[in-house]
Amino acid sequence: MSETTPIWKRDFPYEAAGEEDVTRREFARYLVLGAGALAAGNVGLAAWTQLRSINTGSPRAIVALDAVPIGETYLFDYPSASDPAILLRLDDGVVAFSQKCTHLGCVVFYEPEEERWHCPCHEGNFDTLSGDVISGPPTRPLGRIDMEVRDDGMIWALGQPE
Repeated sequence: MSETTPIWKRDFPYEAAGEEDVTRREFARYLVLGAGALAAGNVGLAAWTQLRSINTGSPRAIVALDAVPIGETYLFDYPSASDPAILLRLDDGVVAFSQKCTHLGCVVFYEPEEERWHCPCHEGNFDTLSGDVISGPPTRPLGRIDMEVRDDGMIWALGQPE
């Protein structure tokens, strides 16, 4: 190397074929486009989870009415094995909801002393009978599952055809 060669070229003498193929501006453009694609994918996923109804699927038997004492809950999966749900037996029937909080998907449970569904992650609270938001950050009610106690003493999730 000659004396007119910059110091950095002496210190870093390696050259790569095609090192000028992607400029900094092009790299920044690819970076912004990639981040935008990830953001659009996240928005689409969030919209899908918010708009999806839990009260779909085939009607099926869940549990015998006698197996759930009044004021107690029963955990089950509905409409699919990846959708946790919770049933509460009342004096005059049953109510059931998705067990996923509508804020960030944490698990809700029944607090009998407060007579509410509670999400401990961000202190979200829901009405026992309707699933409507009482307090906290959730903006939508819990996903309700239509239930029916049949003559044979079984509790059925009714669902809606998709």
